[in-house]
Amino acid sequence: MHKITALYKFCDIEDPVQLQRKLKKELKNLQILGTIIIGREGINGTLSGTKLNLNKAIKFLKSDSRFSMLDTKESFSRKAPFLRLKVKIKDEIVAMGIGGISPSSQSGEYVGHKKWNSLIKDKNTILIDTRNDYEYSIGTFKNSINPQTSNFKEFPKWVTKQKFSKFDKMQKNVAMFCTGGIRCEKASSFMKNEGFENVYHLKGGILRYLENTDLKCSLWQGECFVFDDRVSVKHDLTEGDYDLCHGCRTPITEQDKLSKHYIKGVSCAKCINDKTPTQVKRYKSRQKQINLAKAKNKNHLGPKTN
Repeated sequence: MHKITALYKFCDIEDPVQLQRKLKKELKNLQILGTIIIGREGINGTLSGTKLNLNKAIKFLKSDSRFSMLDTKESFSRKAPFLRLKVKIKDEIVAMGIGGISPSSQSGEYVGHKKWNSLIKDKNTILIDTRNDYEYSIGTFKNSINPQTSNFKEFPKWVTKQKFSKFDKMQKNVAMFCTGGIRCEKASSFMKNEGFENVYHLKGGILRYLENTDLKCSLWQGECFVFDDRVSVKHDLTEGDYDLCHGCRTPITEQDKLSKHYIKGVSCAKCINDKTPTQVKRYKSRQKQINLAKAKNKNHLGPKTN
C-alpha cells in the first residue's frame, strides 16, 4: 500500500535553489516519488512512498520553521501513483498569472469542514468552485458555480466578467474551494484585492472535507479529480471510477471508452478533432512503448522533464 500526501504552504522563500537541492537530496534518500514545486511564494506538491518513509519526509519538511504549519492531506493507493521524483522551481507555486497577489500577507478566512456546510447552505453565500471545468464535471459541492475555466489563470478574468455589484462585494459571503486548498486560498487573496469583504475558503480543500465528513452529512456530489495516476477518488478517498484520456488529460468513464473515437493513449470523443496527424503518430508511438514496457513488467517513464 502506498501512502500519498498532498501538501502546500504559502510563505516567503528567499533562495528556492538552495531549498530545491536540500529537498531533492533528502527525498531521494527516502525513496519518495511525486512532485514538489518551489517558488518565492511558498511550496506545493504531492508525494508518495511507504508510510514510514513518507512520515519521515513530512517530519523533515516541518523541521524547517517556514513549514512548521505545513498543510497536509493523506490518502492511500494500492498502486504507485507516481513514477519518479520531481523538485521544480517556478515563479508561482500555483499559477494565477498576475502580480500583486500574496496569500501569506492577505487572504480570506479559513473555514474548517465542520462549519463548511452551514456556510454554503446560507442563502447569502456565493459558492465558487475554483478548479478547472473538467474537475467540476465529475464532482462538486451542491449548488456551486462553475467558472468554466480550463486553467487557474483564467479565474481572474472570469471574476471580472461577472461584474459583481457593490452589494455583492460588501454584503455577500464568498465561499471558495478546490482539491487541497491551495487554489482557493490564492483565489481568496485575489478576491480581497478586488474589494470583496467577506471571503472564505475551505481549509484543506475537498480532500480534507471528504476525509472528515460522514457521507450522510456530506454536501459533496460525485468524485474528486486528483493529479496522479488514480485520476479520481470517491467520498471515502478510495480510488475512483474514472480513467484519463492521455490525449487531452481529461477524465473519462468506461462508457466513454466504448466510443469509436477512443484510442487508448491517443484520443477520446472530446479531443479526436483537435489532434494533428503528427500528434496522433507521436501518441501512438508513445502508447506502443508503454505497452512494450508493461509486457516486460517495467514502467515506461517517458521523457524526463525535471
